[in-house]
Amino acid sequence: MGAVAFREERQSLTLDNPLAVAELCSEMRFLSHESLRVVLLDTKQQLLKIATSSHGTLNESLAHPREIFKPVITHSAYSFILVHNHPSGDPSPSDADLRLTRRINEASRILQLHLLDHVIIGAPAPKRNSYFSFKEGGVIG
Repeated sequence: MGAVAFREERQSLTLDNPLAVAELCSEMRFLSHESLRVVLLDTKQQLLKIATSSHGTLNESLAHPREIFKPVITHSAYSFILVHNHPSGDPSPSDADLRLTRRINEASRILQLHLLDHVIIGAPAPKRNSYFSFKEGGVIG
């Protein structure tokens, strides 16, 4: 009974800000390799599903657009959020992160899908957020 209640609570979760996304995926900061997840949302920005898109290396997530868009299309998600981790703990985006985000954002527009954000999960540290949001950073409009 507890598992059903947890699943129902998680599925009715509204993800309308980067902090909520970072908290939902906070366990990613403990991963030893980069991992990329696609958070699928309905029209009210409620969680439908979290799909793992790729597992990368120590410092790189090897993501291809087709692996990112496949769960979005398969599950008929209205919108989605990319989430990946930096095992180093520093959530600052790399040049590769910026290139991937811009590519996915451009492809999303063509496919008429809604990329809401790309959140990088890091570790808490003094004077630094434990996550980076491309939306808050102005990369995604």
